[in-house]
Amino acid sequence: MPAPLPVERLPRWAAALASLIAGALVTLSLAPYNLWPAGILSCLLLCALLDGTSLRQALWRGWLYGLGFFGAGTSWVYVSIHVYGYAPVPLALLLTVLFCAGLALFQLIFAGCYVRWVRGLPAGVLMGFPALWVLSEWLRSWFLTGFPWLYLGYAHIDTPLAGWAPVTGVYGLSFACALSASGLYIAWRKRRASVWISAATALLVTWVGGALLKPVEWVAPANETPLQIAFYQPNIPQQLKWERSYLPHILGQYGEVMDPLYGKDIVIWPESAVPRYYQDMQAWFEPLARRAASGETTLISGVPWRGEQGGEYYNSVVALGSGAGVYHKQRLVPFGEYVPLEDWLRGLIAFFDLPMSGFSAGHSDQPPLRAGPWRVAPLICYEIAYPQQAAVAARNADLLLTVSNDSWFGDSIGPLQHLQMAQMRALENGRYVLRGTNNGVSAIINPQGHITAASEQFVETVLSGEAQVMLGRTPFTSFGVWPMVGGSALALLVMAAIWYSQPGERRRQRQAGTPG
Repeated sequence: MPAPLPVERLPRWAAALASLIAGALVTLSLAPYNLWPAGILSCLLLCALLDGTSLRQALWRGWLYGLGFFGAGTSWVYVSIHVYGYAPVPLALLLTVLFCAGLALFQLIFAGCYVRWVRGLPAGVLMGFPALWVLSEWLRSWFLTGFPWLYLGYAHIDTPLAGWAPVTGVYGLSFACALSASGLYIAWRKRRASVWISAATALLVTWVGGALLKPVEWVAPANETPLQIAFYQPNIPQQLKWERSYLPHILGQYGEVMDPLYGKDIVIWPESAVPRYYQDMQAWFEPLARRAASGETTLISGVPWRGEQGGEYYNSVVALGSGAGVYHKQRLVPFGEYVPLEDWLRGLIAFFDLPMSGFSAGHSDQPPLRAGPWRVAPLICYEIAYPQQAAVAARNADLLLTVSNDSWFGDSIGPLQHLQMAQMRALENGRYVLRGTNNGVSAIINPQGHITAASEQFVETVLSGEAQVMLGRTPFTSFGVWPMVGGSALALLVMAAIWYSQPGERRRQRQAGTPG
């Protein structure tokens, strides 16, 4: 019999504290800390905390793990609620805690499903744990509009596991990270040669396979001169941006900076660069568009858009000058761009009445923007966090574009986590990602997920660099998230089928022993 684990001897308060700490470790694995082993350690501790527990204990520990996970990783929500939503400190703290506590229910569900149905299956710990983790991340990407943040796989842009990204996407990297943890855990927990061989084989396939895939070139540069790209990062204070009296100053900033940029292939302004509806500002945009066209420059700007039928308002991106097209954001941020339960919440506190929080969602079949002869797929702010949306957009695009206004999160870790997601989208899809922001980090990211040019945060600046049109598709671009999501679900079904095909007595013996 295996020796008792330290967590099995912990008093309740210590087990609760260990669950919180284990969840918080994931944040250390991600930007800006980038201590990638912390994510594996987090999952290993969770395996230990859920080993031998009752369902009730598992639900409690899973929720506490989620509270540490989201409490540490999304603490930046407090900034937008307190600083820009004008909520007093006690209320802002309460709303932040409620937000994290609600998200922690996803980890509660994971822990409950794992202990109730997965842990006792053949290879339930080794393979079931990572498969269920992927399904949990996927569930979080769409349930109640989704919150695809803090995926384990984002920590591995620069590790050997990155080789899997163009094949499996970030979910595959999350699977590999969780598999590394579960493999190490059962190797430590069990003292049998067969277990050691299984765990070592899984780890070797995962890490060596990633290293072998890493140099594979899924896409190739087009035979063209690199595009000359420029970003204007205006660093406009969030408190002033939507003030009507400040609009002339904003327009003056943008007008003055453009003179030396005509002649670039693409000039990018951030999300909601001009904080008025495009239809109201069309006369101001027109001379800029004419000058851009004469210099064979495409000007791409974020700007709110009023629908033709009235009553519909969009967070949009337009291409002007030598480009054309308009894109309306599909994935809206709750409370920032629309208010759930609007009739109840509007007017209660300033946070529920933020500027431009009444947007409509754009359709899913919008064509890419045109920038001269090139196709540019735009993703506005939060949308870059959705792997499937980016993969679908990349199928018919030469470049990926994301514009954002991360000013809402101040000097927190949120904007740097957001940048890391953009790096993963570039790596997954083999496309340059052009990222324009209000106050940083604006960046050019190459198809290997590496930043080739970047701005400083919280400064007004012009960032210039080069990007290349890439030909071909990665497997992930072609198939999206479904092979990993479907494969994870299938793996659990196969394990369950093997389990229930065994004689009842053998199942009871396995259930009584330590699961593997």
